[in-house]
Amino acid sequence: MFEQTARSLGLGRLHHVALVVRRMDDALALWRDLLGLPVELVLPVKADGVLIAFLPVGESKVELVEPVEPDTGVARFLESRGEGFHHVCFEVPDLSLALSDLASRGVELVDAAPRRGAEGPVAFLHPRSTQGVLVELIEAPGGPAWTSLGYGAPSALAGHRRLHREEEEGER
Repeated sequence: MFEQTARSLGLGRLHHVALVVRRMDDALALWRDLLGLPVELVLPVKADGVLIAFLPVGESKVELVEPVEPDTGVARFLESRGEGFHHVCFEVPDLSLALSDLASRGVELVDAAPRRGAEGPVAFLHPRSTQGVLVELIEAPGGPAWTSLGYGAPSALAGHRRLHREEEEGER
């Protein structure tokens, strides 16, 4: 059953695993400096009240998430559970279609429609429907929600990443 569902959703690669951290500098000291993962992007996401960093490893990434606003879901998560695993993210070709399919199967959605994320259109599935794990879906570059959410071409996002990385390197 799961294999059939994964195929019908077009569930693709594991995009990233997200970890909640108290201080981004401390987390980067571990993941970048000690373990040697390169930093692809460090970006404040004001709408979510967080600072994020993506560190690629193989075909996937580690996302570090630091709450910077005290009244957000991530801040409450950190306060109640401490640092560590927050969510897992899978890539899908058509996020709206995947959400519709999952909702029709009784999955509780946190986001009923795609919304803007740091690396493309995203939506979350509620942990009550996913055995206690917060699941994020991200639409593959160039999918239908990219245009509707105003991303433009996926290459424009890569340019933004490169610009931000150059700014960060200039600060060192």
